[in-house]
Amino acid sequence: MGRLAFLLSIIISTGFIASNAVAADLVAQVKTTAGAPVEDAVVTVYPASGGDTGPGHFDWPMKMTQQNISFHPFVLIVPVGASVSFPNLDNVRHHVYSFSPTHQFELKLYGKDDTRSVKFDKAGVVALGCNIHDKMAAFIKVVDTPYAAKTDAGGNLVIHGLPPGPATLHLWRPYMKAPGNEITKAITAPASGQVAETFAVEVHPPATAHSMY
Repeated sequence: MGRLAFLLSIIISTGFIASNAVAADLVAQVKTTAGAPVEDAVVTVYPASGGDTGPGHFDWPMKMTQQNISFHPFVLIVPVGASVSFPNLDNVRHHVYSFSPTHQFELKLYGKDDTRSVKFDKAGVVALGCNIHDKMAAFIKVVDTPYAAKTDAGGNLVIHGLPPGPATLHLWRPYMKAPGNEITKAITAPASGQVAETFAVEVHPPATAHSMY
């Protein structure tokens, strides 16, 4: 009984420690300089030390759908090593491609209810287009950190579980007025609670239907 009690004590203690592990949430809001919310802005955070390592796993589908002669979603976050499916739900054929240095590929003509997949093994931005429909454009942000999210229609996002201490925050969005469409900022996460960040950015509409950046 003594050994059983000892083992139970270890289990209970371990569970207690895990449930009370120090971590914070990043709450961010992105808006234009005129105050309008900015959707599809991607925030990635890199803690200086501690926290999870590696690309992480996200709970949204690793899928870039073609429907109504558009890509959905406009911006998709995937971890390094993810295989992304490209289902075609339109009654016409699509020819998906990317010339981005992060990952160049081509999915030649395929029709309704057919799908293709591509594995992305390098962090960076992948701009997508359709060789048949010039107006189609979307972006895949391949990330090498589990601390990543994109803003919703209200310009808001939350990233859970940041370890306490200094970290580097990257804010990226297509067509944002910044070098590489990205802003970098040093932040410090508390041991618990929240760290809040607000950004006011300039976002330009695509210059043409062919504009990918």
